[in-house]
Amino acid sequence: MDQMNIISEPAEPKLWNANYLKVWIGNFLIHFSFTLIVPLLPLYLSETFGANKQTIGLCLAGYTVMALIIRPFSGYVVDSFPRKAVLIICNFIFFALFGGYLIAGSLTMFTIFRTLHGAPFGATTVAASTVAIDVLPSAHRTEGIGYYGLSNNLATAIGPVVAIYMLQAFSGNFKALFWLSLLFSLAGLILDATIKLQKRDFVPEKKVISLDRFFLSKGWREAAAMLCYAFSYGVISTYVAIYGKEELGITGGTGLFFSLLAVGLILSRLTGAHALRNNRVSRNAGIGVIISAFGYIIFALLHNRFGYYASAFIIGMGNGHMYPAFQNMFINLAPNSQRGTANSSILTAWDAGVGLGVLAGGLFSEHMGYHWAFWVAAAVNATGMAYYFLQVRSHFETNKLR
Repeated sequence: MDQMNIISEPAEPKLWNANYLKVWIGNFLIHFSFTLIVPLLPLYLSETFGANKQTIGLCLAGYTVMALIIRPFSGYVVDSFPRKAVLIICNFIFFALFGGYLIAGSLTMFTIFRTLHGAPFGATTVAASTVAIDVLPSAHRTEGIGYYGLSNNLATAIGPVVAIYMLQAFSGNFKALFWLSLLFSLAGLILDATIKLQKRDFVPEKKVISLDRFFLSKGWREAAAMLCYAFSYGVISTYVAIYGKEELGITGGTGLFFSLLAVGLILSRLTGAHALRNNRVSRNAGIGVIISAFGYIIFALLHNRFGYYASAFIIGMGNGHMYPAFQNMFINLAPNSQRGTANSSILTAWDAGVGLGVLAGGLFSEHMGYHWAFWVAAAVNATGMAYYFLQVRSHFETNKLR
């Protein structure tokens, strides 16, 4: 009888609870359906519509521009309305627009659908990452944010490989790939619909809407540093393939480059989870920015296969430590009512940096050569590293809320 009166202690909330698993897998499916077609779109546009390189670049650039435009507004919407409803609506539009690729009969129509597709992708990723934070136990939130990024990394690593294999299996039928992307995005939508969130009271704000509702103004220093890191990534990731082919004689090695990058990302997220679990966010970010800067310098300095591939792994290791730590910084600088704004702010900074890197990389490589472009990328990254240790780290430690 005495044993019946013993009150058992409540079990510690699990990191990998059912809702977190659903949003994790759902995010993987979103990014997988996206990356399944991205590496083959230039080939599709060239073979199907006879588009030249410049036209292909303009056609595909609209997607990124639209995602960049929509993200600040996405954060506001996610914070102002029921988050699950926002996630489902945005995810449904993301799924439906894959059908546009199947019915587009001209380059103009394809460009319109591709540009429109950037909006729900930008909004869905903001909503999904915010829902992931909501379903994480507070004791595991910092660690969970780090693991959440693995879903992106795995999709990015697996998607292009599966795409190339499936294109061969379907005898070059691109429409079959579009159908696959449609089905995988549908699976992500159905899974997200089963997530259970606690109801929140949504009271319309009476104050005037300010800029801080669209961008976390307290995190502008962190955003400036993130823009530097994204700039460098935009230069390298865009021009690595043509540089390898034209100057190093590497044909077909881009897949290995990005695979090594993904391996570095995954390993660093796993090894860095312990530091995030113990709330050593600024320390993890510092390690990441140092490793990344080292990787970009190696890429710019060593013009051979070793430098080409070694830098990919090192940059992946650095970014895998840095990005989840910075995401935690944005979250920890924002009140709970602005989680969506915090998530959209870091994504906006990253998108803007990548876009600037692509433009600047093209300008420098055309007029001064690839080596100058890569040294500019390394210099901007090193500037971001110095800025982190001089300004960002102390600002975060002084202003963090949690």
